Amino acid sequence: MESSPINRLPPDSLHQIFSSLPLRQIMICRSVCKFFNELLTSQCFTEIISTRPPLNLLALRPPHHHSHRHGSQNIRPYIHVYDPEQNQWYRFNLDFLPFRLPQPVASSNGLIYLWCDSVDSNESSKSLVACNPLTREFKVLPQLGSAWSRHGTVLVDSMNRVMVLTELAALYYSGMVIANQWLKFSSNLPSKPRSPVLMSSSVFALCDVGSPWRSQWKLFSCKLLNLTITHTNWICLEKHEWGDIFDIIKRPRLLRGNGDFKLLMIGGLKSTFSLNPACSTILILRLDLESLEWEEAGRMPLDMYRGFQESSKFKVFGGGDRVYFSAKRMGKLAMWDCWEGWRWIDGVPGYADGLCRGFVFDAKLTMMP
Repeated sequence: MESSPINRLPPDSLHQIFSSLPLRQIMICRSVCKFFNELLTSQCFTEIISTRPPLNLLALRPPHHHSHRHGSQNIRPYIHVYDPEQNQWYRFNLDFLPFRLPQPVASSNGLIYLWCDSVDSNESSKSLVACNPLTREFKVLPQLGSAWSRHGTVLVDSMNRVMVLTELAALYYSGMVIANQWLKFSSNLPSKPRSPVLMSSSVFALCDVGSPWRSQWKLFSCKLLNLTITHTNWICLEKHEWGDIFDIIKRPRLLRGNGDFKLLMIGGLKSTFSLNPACSTILILRLDLESLEWEEAGRMPLDMYRGFQESSKFKVFGGGDRVYFSAKRMGKLAMWDCWEGWRWIDGVPGYADGLCRGFVFDAKLTMMP
């Protein structure tokens, strides 16, 4: 490349040429040579393409044994991602992070959030780190105790506001320079929040308000404004028209839907109303947060559901236009696309038992906020 005529072009001209490429091609060009990598990761070029639409990818959370192996050997940390448009798996290195045991847990607005152990700290302290694997930049959020990483769920919205939510308490971080610290509040929820979602300036969570013998799920919400001013004010969202919507779903989970005002609820469709009924398939329901009306968004085909029916445990993750499903000993993922329907995803890397978890990663070449 040193003798190539392209080296004679000024950087501004090269930036204009490469800025006409789609983001996928830009990422491929970065791996061609050191010169291209430096050119296409420069701050000037990043600012030029900062408004480019992101790549909607799926990022897998590493299995527990994988994280422990990182701590005992000099293995470079990485994260597996799946591109549904190209039906390809990729691996993003995280070796630019100067931490032990990075554990990716959430993503928003081009950033991945990870629990990390500092190289010089003891096991009792954890830090939540935001990073962009594409630009290899990172930012350390104020330090937290390890109990939060063990018991809390990390939620992030499109404005990079972060919440760590447990049954008893909530931590909130706005990212503002003026209040560069975690704010702590009491959760005041009737039970442990299940699959909480932070979107549309509110937190949504399912809570079991039933008895030890029979679950009864309710949907709760809390506005961020109420959280920071009135120290949490959770309300139960319900309408008479909903009827038995929560009674027909077994082990429901919430995911963010498409846009700011759609919430998905996914679970097994009960075949009867008995105490421990079998399920006939997996159902995806969609709630319009403005009209508070439910509709059926998708139903897993029976031939696909047979693989999940034989498994005692399965996971649901994703959000937006796509929902992903994994199960023990499956060896592949099922994907629901709101536009294209259902299909299988083969070649899932790094999971011996097939039970993987993940989150949506909207990859962008943007600088850290």
